[in-house]
Amino acid sequence: MKTESEAAPGVFLYTLGCRLNEAESAQWGREFQRGGWRLSPTPEQASLLVLNSCAVTAEAARKSRRLLRRARRGNPHSRIVVTGCYATLEPSATALEEADLVLSNAQKDQLVQQVLEKLDLETSASPAACASPTLKRRRAFIKVQDGCRHRCTFCTVTVARGEERSRPAEAILREVLELSSTGTREIVLSGVHLGAYGSDLGLCLEQLLRLLLNETGVPRIRLGSLEPWELRPRLLELFAAERRLMPHLHLPLQSGSDALLKRMARRGRSTAFAALLARARDCVPDLAVSTDIIVGFPGESAARWQESLRFIERMDFSGIHVFPYSPRPDTPAAGFGEQVPADERKARCRWLLALAARRREDFIARHQDRVLPVLWEQRREGKTDKSLGESSGESLGYTPNYLPVRARGWRAPLGEIQEVRLAAAPEGGFLLATPAAA
Repeated sequence: MKTESEAAPGVFLYTLGCRLNEAESAQWGREFQRGGWRLSPTPEQASLLVLNSCAVTAEAARKSRRLLRRARRGNPHSRIVVTGCYATLEPSATALEEADLVLSNAQKDQLVQQVLEKLDLETSASPAACASPTLKRRRAFIKVQDGCRHRCTFCTVTVARGEERSRPAEAILREVLELSSTGTREIVLSGVHLGAYGSDLGLCLEQLLRLLLNETGVPRIRLGSLEPWELRPRLLELFAAERRLMPHLHLPLQSGSDALLKRMARRGRSTAFAALLARARDCVPDLAVSTDIIVGFPGESAARWQESLRFIERMDFSGIHVFPYSPRPDTPAAGFGEQVPADERKARCRWLLALAARRREDFIARHQDRVLPVLWEQRREGKTDKSLGESSGESLGYTPNYLPVRARGWRAPLGEIQEVRLAAAPEGGFLLATPAAA
């Protein structure tokens, strides 16, 4: 006989793209559970599939289409809902014919209510029966802001997301308190233009951070992507003073060539970016700084590419997200001259990815034999050696500056923050941990 939870209808959430999409999907998951739905571990077990799509690049749009078609083939009897940037920018796309309901980004805040009403879905299960007994991850993404006032010439997100609007600080505080009470140990604040939080409410990001630091006990607070010019001195001072603010910043540079930054309509230039990074690193110990780079933007001549590459190398990033330029509809850059051939874009991407890998390895190597706190987020079980009574599984977690860490041969305390000693993993990409007291 099925339990009440097993009998409840299941929903599976697909998420593509940015952390803001992740934050939205997580919020819908909690709302569906409060409405008597259970979160299905696989799409095949769900009667409702929700796809939060992406269209920031042409490849992201293709992934959204492929995922939608695969979802229909894999579970032909389910109801399918599509939202996100792909659904907003290309609402007449033939792939969307696979969906039972298409909702734009403007409808996201009421998605669960609209899905239940428009698809006439009901459940008799109680919210308590559908609540997850444990969290698979101890980190939660929180949407605090949407939209952007800037109009970078390559960006289609400003078209898809619309004007800037901030969530009330009280609503964010309630969400963080709720998550903290159920075991969340780290929150990541996310937005399209995160640094502009509160501009429409008479507030600022620093004030929101102080509110969360003062009114919650969540041990770790991390910021999502932040435009470099929004990293103001008072915000840096707060990072330096508060150990609960994690020393990792993602600051999109996009190019190391000032000529290209001007064509992109970016507000900052390379000299200002370099000075900002120097101040930030002086102010915040162990700071990790990652970035986004667009490769092959129109007008990126061989000389400008080399100029950009030299600057990126000097900045010593802990991580680089590499994006080959992709002309997007309704953006000024799509009509620019001096388009870079596709094969040249690919070659430059390979070169930059190799540089990124070297810089990442260097950053990881600097932390060998260091003792740092790790939040253990996941456990992957392996085969058990009966003769030794040991499992070949591993625990996974992150340091404050967002270095991935593995614990092998011993069981780390899931959901806890533990001081560990770090060593480089043989296969790279992770640090291996042993208890600091050992």
